Amino acid sequence: MSSPFAARNQSASMYAKVGLETDVHSATPHRLVTMLFDGIFDAMAQATQAIQAGNVELKGRSLSRAVRILDEGLRAGLDLSAGQLATDLRELYGYVCMRLTQANLRGDLAAIQECQRLLSPVREAWAAIGNTPAALGANAARAA
Repeated sequence: MSSPFAARNQSASMYAKVGLETDVHSATPHRLVTMLFDGIFDAMAQATQAIQAGNVELKGRSLSRAVRILDEGLRAGLDLSAGQLATDLRELYGYVCMRLTQANLRGDLAAIQECQRLLSPVREAWAAIGNTPAALGANAARAA
């Protein structure tokens, strides 16, 4: 017999999924990258909590999610013809993917913390770009 809360949890999960899909479809390219960074940091925080709680399954899922977002989202989306910055970001993302994979294999909190420290300035710079007058104007033009 199923729990009376199962349907409620499924409904909440579906609602969250629809909300995320709506956000993705209506988001600007800048907002999409911001969402990717949010996802990576959320996954690293979940992995940290999972390691501390001894939850190996959640640690594995969380770190795998972070690596996929980095590799298939941020790294794959780089325009390498844009210059040295794109190349440097590709190398940084590759290194962070490797360290998160090692953290997953070893349950290494220090490796996750290193990745958070390495990605934080990039995340903050990306957020700052979104607050420039040019970016705000472009976002307003897309919304119109």
